[in-house]
Amino acid sequence: MIRRLLSRPTGVFAVVVLGLLVVLAAVSLVWTPQDPFRADPFHQWEGPSAAHWFGTDAAGRDIASYLLAGTRTTVLVAVGSGAIASVVGIVLTAVGSLTARWVREGTAVLLDILVAFPTLLTAMLLTAIFGGSLGVVIVSVGLSFGVTIARVARGEIRRIARSDYVTAARASGVGGGGVLFRHLVPNAAPLFTVQLSLAMATAVLAEAGLSYLGYGAGSGTASWGSLLSDLQTYIGVHPWSATWPGAAIALVVAALSLLGDAVRDATDPRLTTNDRAAGDGRRPDGATTTPGVTA
Repeated sequence: MIRRLLSRPTGVFAVVVLGLLVVLAAVSLVWTPQDPFRADPFHQWEGPSAAHWFGTDAAGRDIASYLLAGTRTTVLVAVGSGAIASVVGIVLTAVGSLTARWVREGTAVLLDILVAFPTLLTAMLLTAIFGGSLGVVIVSVGLSFGVTIARVARGEIRRIARSDYVTAARASGVGGGGVLFRHLVPNAAPLFTVQLSLAMATAVLAEAGLSYLGYGAGSGTASWGSLLSDLQTYIGVHPWSATWPGAAIALVVAALSLLGDAVRDATDPRLTTNDRAAGDGRRPDGATTTPGVTA
């Protein structure tokens, strides 16, 4: 699968960007060019230089150092929200697919109601109630998108549950948990992967949006959204400054979205069959082809 994933330009782009993000987050734990929170009123709005790679902001903070420290927040939000969304999605999918009929129908109605609430709106509501913090953002986005995952995956799980090999597994004495984790989840993994990548992309956007509005990470936590909020006030005077956090958010969200598509393409049996047939000079129906000649 890895080879097929890296054979696609979107897969390579996603892996490179996300790999670089993780490396930078690890590096920021032990080193940043300067203290990302240190204000220096004597070096306000300096342009990019050897001392300040991306320049400084209105308080004289080094933008590059703040962006580097913000990678930790981005990775933590993406991974934490994705993990919570996965657990919630799998649990709700199992309840909505493998239980008694009245439980399945009740769960379906509940999911239809909950999925109507946008993820960002749910996160804003919870942060307004419990206060703005990174933990609240992670939990709220994870719970909200976990419902979305369950809503999307329910039909696929029910289709797989009616397959012959699942029926045979149940007949051989495999319990509900064994059927879920041995057969249902692995066969629905491409769908879960796409939804998980979207959940992580949504989490990055939600954290940036909430921090931009003042509901996200606290003042002692570096966040790309809060930096963008600080810089956008002066975008008419220093337009280059807001480019860096905006580009970082867009790049990571695009990489996460494209990763899901690339993994789905690499794991879809129909697509991989077509790829092998094209590489062997044969059509999927078995007929041979000659370059430049159509059958």
